[in-house]
Amino acid sequence: MSPTVYFISMGAMLGTIIIVFAIRFLQASAVAGADAAHTDAYRKLASDAVTAQAGNAATLSAIQSELAEIKTRMTTIEKILKEVE
Repeated sequence: MSPTVYFISMGAMLGTIIIVFAIRFLQASAVAGADAAHTDAYRKLASDAVTAQAGNAATLSAIQSELAEIKTRMTTIEKILKEVE
């Protein structure tokens, strides 16, 4: 076996091993990047949900205060109607 053929075959084997590990590294890097993007999107979604919940709580509070005012007015109207009878 000549040294040229030996070095070419050894280079091909080592090159294949290095290429396989490089591909695995790039794949792991791509998965990590996608996971980071997914995490950021989830955080934004959670932040939007918290903001919407706060807005809903404020609206609900306003509705409850208006309902309490309507109840007091109805009570007053009922008293007036009972006095008229």
